[in-house]
Amino acid sequence: MSGEFVFGWHAVEAVLKREPGRLQQVWIQTGRQDKRVGTITDALDELGVRWAVVHRRELDGRVAGVHQGIVAAVSESREWTEDDLLTHLASSEKPPFLLVLDGVTDPHNLGACMRTCDAVGVQAVIAPKDKSASLTAVARKVACGAAETVPFVRVTNLARFLRTIKDQGVWLIGTAGEANATLYQADFKGPIALVMGAEGAGMRRLTREHCDQLINIPMLGHVDSLNVSVATGVCLYEALRQRLG
Repeated sequence: MSGEFVFGWHAVEAVLKREPGRLQQVWIQTGRQDKRVGTITDALDELGVRWAVVHRRELDGRVAGVHQGIVAAVSESREWTEDDLLTHLASSEKPPFLLVLDGVTDPHNLGACMRTCDAVGVQAVIAPKDKSASLTAVARKVACGAAETVPFVRVTNLARFLRTIKDQGVWLIGTAGEANATLYQADFKGPIALVMGAEGAGMRRLTREHCDQLINIPMLGHVDSLNVSVATGVCLYEALRQRLG
């Protein structure tokens, strides 16, 4: 058996619903006999996927994280390429709505961002291949199924990719604490990509230089910044409010 592990009920159910062919084997913690277990095991039986009821110790040994009593071995998913994304955007009837994460290294933050992206209709999340979190089992679990619905695209050269989408009419809105404009002064209604920087360090210089507009999130308390996944959620929901209006 080769591939990777997915754990947590939402994450496993998302694979079962959207990519059932990736499932290789599932382990469920002993002691659970509720309807949710029955629904999953019935579906696995229909697919001919092996499953077993095991002690929690075996699940703890397979993954590092809160598995919620279910772990699945899955084949590796095909990762979208830059060309895949550009082709998708060219054929879509909707204006591009993208999230760019520049150097976000915490898989928990990546998973939380993916979950919000699914909720607001972001078409893809883009990140550089180097010094950034990948879609690990932890990120997938935190994403609660969004990792199976929102394309995650890792690019070799982020600055070059930003130039490419700018040439195609995408407006790049970056976040920076020292920006003069606030989140509520930005226009998110057209083809846009929201660019979020790394935890603490913010955007890299080249990334910042490619942004068409820099904005900040108003902070009225004593702390001077938000967690990147929280800040992303705040910005994306303002974008959604404008796009729905």
